[in-house]
Amino acid sequence: MFNQSMFGTSRILAIANQKGGVGKTTTAINLGTALAAVGETVLIVDLDPQGNASTGLGIARTAKQKSSYHVLIGEAELDQVIVDSGIPRLHCVPSTIDLLGAELELADFDRKTYRLADAIHRLSQSRNANRSYSYILVDCPPSLNLLTINSLSAADAVLVPLQCEFFALEGLSQLLKTVERVRATLNPKLSIQGVVLTMFDRRNSLSEQVAQDVRSVLGDKVYQTVIPRNVRVSEAPSYGKPVLLYDNVCIGSQAYIKLASEVIRRERELRAA
Repeated sequence: MFNQSMFGTSRILAIANQKGGVGKTTTAINLGTALAAVGETVLIVDLDPQGNASTGLGIARTAKQKSSYHVLIGEAELDQVIVDSGIPRLHCVPSTIDLLGAELELADFDRKTYRLADAIHRLSQSRNANRSYSYILVDCPPSLNLLTINSLSAADAVLVPLQCEFFALEGLSQLLKTVERVRATLNPKLSIQGVVLTMFDRRNSLSEQVAQDVRSVLGDKVYQTVIPRNVRVSEAPSYGKPVLLYDNVCIGSQAYIKLASEVIRRERELRAA
């Protein structure tokens, strides 16, 4: 049965993998852009201290900038830190390096695992039409820390980017165990939206083997769309642009458009169930 988001009509997807370099932030940026391109309203929440989702959207860091860190520690509300990305229907909550110390600071807070969930709930209660989103994508840090737990506690579902490499399944099993623990103790609505295979190279037999292995274990949870290894996708962040704006006809852009269609189709199927 479809669980309407606990925060009204927004569907909240945590984009998570405790391993770095798997295309997590790239997926957050480009999936968000592709969803916006087909008419969805999207908010990307950057919870990674590296801030790559913010810079990948061309959002410059400033010394006085409020960020997701200030939201988590209670010094700002989400609607005070949301930044227009310059892309129609796509907004971003930027990250700053302050997030590195957030785990220690949050240790003494009440509801420390629900800081993001509570902030999103307050945003939904504000009834500001300019702050109404059909999708909220949370870019998690590449570790299973309190920031990631906050994301999973707030999310309706998890979207897992998985690099086609030898140890892919090993890392995935660890993440799935964490999802199960969060579901059992913090967020019973949490589910797996899907697993997307990234950096796929058809010339490499290992990519094909990993894809087969992952599909044999997770079946329909693995999206049909695979994100190919593509130079244009790698270049785009250095220009502060999603690949769909940098080169909308390259194979990487086309893959993210297909992924967005697949995500929307799954959501519709969940609603109809």
